[in-house]
Amino acid sequence: MQIGVPRETAAGETRVAATPETVKKLKGQGRTVIVESGAGISASVTDAAYSAAGAEIVDRAAALGAEIVLKVRAPDADELGMMKSGAALIGMLNPFDAEGLQRLASAGLTSFALEAAPRTSRAQSMDVLSSQANIAGYKAVMIAADKYQRFFPMLMTAAGTVKAARVVILGVGVAGLQAIATAKRLGAVIEASDVRPSVKEQVESLGAKFIEVPYETAEEKEAAEGVGGYARPMPQSWLDRQKVEVAKRIAAADVVISTALIPGRAAPVLITEEMVKAMKPGSVIVDIAAGKGADGIGGNCPLSEADKTVIKHNITIVGETNLPALVAADSSALYARNLLDFLKLVIDKDGKFLVNMEDDIVAACLMTQAGEVKRK
Repeated sequence: MQIGVPRETAAGETRVAATPETVKKLKGQGRTVIVESGAGISASVTDAAYSAAGAEIVDRAAALGAEIVLKVRAPDADELGMMKSGAALIGMLNPFDAEGLQRLASAGLTSFALEAAPRTSRAQSMDVLSSQANIAGYKAVMIAADKYQRFFPMLMTAAGTVKAARVVILGVGVAGLQAIATAKRLGAVIEASDVRPSVKEQVESLGAKFIEVPYETAEEKEAAEGVGGYARPMPQSWLDRQKVEVAKRIAAADVVISTALIPGRAAPVLITEEMVKAMKPGSVIVDIAAGKGADGIGGNCPLSEADKTVIKHNITIVGETNLPALVAADSSALYARNLLDFLKLVIDKDGKFLVNMEDDIVAACLMTQAGEVKRK
């Protein structure tokens, strides 16, 4: 069983799907691992490191021509042309990209999108969304601290006292919680908002204040509970009340980090242009949802621009769409471990590739097989 690891070619993608650590473990399990020359350079991994771990360094065609191909991003047309019909592809393939999945099916690939793994205890070690969102939340705060032209912590100096930065986090999933923790370490005063009341305890345990919006109907309470660990679209009545509360906090904030995403849907607008206009000059917005808005450019803020940092109404708005790629070494290490654990489910004890549809994780992640799109 040959496992191939090609170099990622998507614009701005610096991660790699295997590290010397995971290569060594795969070799210990009796697998043959081939890595394209230069695949790990952007993630600070040299060919020599892969070789020392037991991998064979090969050219692009060989890596993509393996029986199992590990990728970070879905393959483009050129890459698909080098892959063998019947081969297995495992990576972050965007389960909601119908056209992309059809291309994988037409190429005859058995493909697995790890973003589709269920949010269960057993699947936690394969949860690529969480492992990468964790890094995104951290990096968002670091970028905000870099762009913000004042200190984050309160400082008492001979020249006077500097107030702590006020940070508002919108969306308290994995990225939001990490953003709270990181901002707290930097000494900021933090408030956070989310539609799910269940996250209040987590927010407060990290030292932030939860922005509460009361629920007035059973419909609002039910929607707020979410499904599978994700938020659901909220009734307009609740959104209107939330907008008023959040607007007050944003107007007083120095930094706003928005992380709200709903799988398969456009990112909700949480920061309107009017809210941006009300912010203090020099404040910073980091929109982790940039590029996922209804127009494909904005995100939680319609003024965000995907992969750009812009200044609108004297506010710096960061629209970086691939924050984990800015921390490539650790992002790759975590992602590679996710893949390593998933491989245990599709390679049997004899080293043969197996699609066990009775396994809930395998069944959820299977996107294409035998020329058909299996994603429902």
